[in-house]
Amino acid sequence: MLSIPVGATRLCDGATRRTFLRAGALAVPGLSLSLADLLRAEERAGSRSRHKAVIHITLGGGPPHQDTFDLKPGAPAEIRGEFKPIRTAVPGLDICEVFPKIAGLADKFAVLRSIVGAEARHDTFQCLTGWKLDELGSLGGRPCLGAAAGKLLGPVPGSAPTVVGLNNIGTWRRAGHGGFLGPAHGPFLPQGPALSDMRLKGTTADHLADRRRLLAAFDTARRDADRSGAMGAMDEFEKRAFEVITSSRLVEALDLSKEPEKVRQRYGDGKPYGRHILDGSPTANEMFLLARRLVEAGVRVVTVPYGRWDSHLDNFHFMRDHGPKLDQALTALVEDLDARGMLDDVTVIAWGEFGRTPKINKDAGRDHWPEVNCAILAGGGMKVGQVIGSTTRYAESAKDRPIDFQEVLATLYHNLGIDVTTAQLTDPTGRPQFLVDAKPIRELVG
Repeated sequence: MLSIPVGATRLCDGATRRTFLRAGALAVPGLSLSLADLLRAEERAGSRSRHKAVIHITLGGGPPHQDTFDLKPGAPAEIRGEFKPIRTAVPGLDICEVFPKIAGLADKFAVLRSIVGAEARHDTFQCLTGWKLDELGSLGGRPCLGAAAGKLLGPVPGSAPTVVGLNNIGTWRRAGHGGFLGPAHGPFLPQGPALSDMRLKGTTADHLADRRRLLAAFDTARRDADRSGAMGAMDEFEKRAFEVITSSRLVEALDLSKEPEKVRQRYGDGKPYGRHILDGSPTANEMFLLARRLVEAGVRVVTVPYGRWDSHLDNFHFMRDHGPKLDQALTALVEDLDARGMLDDVTVIAWGEFGRTPKINKDAGRDHWPEVNCAILAGGGMKVGQVIGSTTRYAESAKDRPIDFQEVLATLYHNLGIDVTTAQLTDPTGRPQFLVDAKPIRELVG
């Protein structure tokens, strides 16, 4: 790894210090990328390929499947609830009335109605790994999708970190971790809805509103390196790695002010967050736009914890708040990816850790129900415009085609270009571990 002194540089916090930029690594919490070595290896192997990505939207708390994508209009009132199903662009697929935009775009989505094997705990770990939380716990646990993909694929040449987690605060908002691979493979975490407290190469960006000064500092560092002759001493690959760091595509991607106002309005802001959020993630719709920008910058996996879906109380008022916000953000993302020619390469999934009870409780809410769950997916070259699986009369359990969490994760790996039947990771004991113990969902990928 090459350390390059670039002289005194005034940073975004106003401090002047002698800065050392490390070509080949981004020194951010939980992340270290040997980019120059990767570029050399890829050049030798001639292995450049199209950039596949996953935008993983976790609906922490467990959304009610009966009030989203698996309504039971023929059930008694205490089970069917207040919502009516609406027709969609896919014949035979009806969904909840709070999702009119998704209904109109249903031919771009696939709905899974029969996910099984959940644990009755508030943790999106199964969504992020496919495994139970205590699996290989003594070794650090199973790595999340992004960590495993980063280990196997490495970063996209000339780009940002391999995996980024947004709004990652607390268990409900978990964006995944490196598991037995170690924290170096975990997601880069620009914290909070304002994306403050981001650190790049030991430089603190107190507020990303000051991005221009931060980028100016990188420009100064590049010029100083040129004047010192350090750039001339680098080989081609180190120069490219240096460019990645000093141009900071990550910082650029995080700057939503570069998006046209009409695009930002199309996604919406998800406000007001209101009393439904409590200890959950804000319904920050701009995170969906940010995810698209991060993928464009080269991130392979972006995790977006969205909302607080634990509707023990006042389930229907809650769904009237969260539902339309998700409807706007999710359809804007899919249409945006499609318009940019990215949809076949980017898989979008939105789901939670379990479903909700068929019977409405005394507080007009629905409680935890791990017996069955649902999910909605788009893109990734999948066979969309269909619903897979079904539940029993009152949505208590899977009726046909039960789908395990690991099948869903196997599909996401497949869409990233990873063969789950052969790909393995080595755990700290030296033993090889398969990514999941399942195959991709055949109805989606053939």
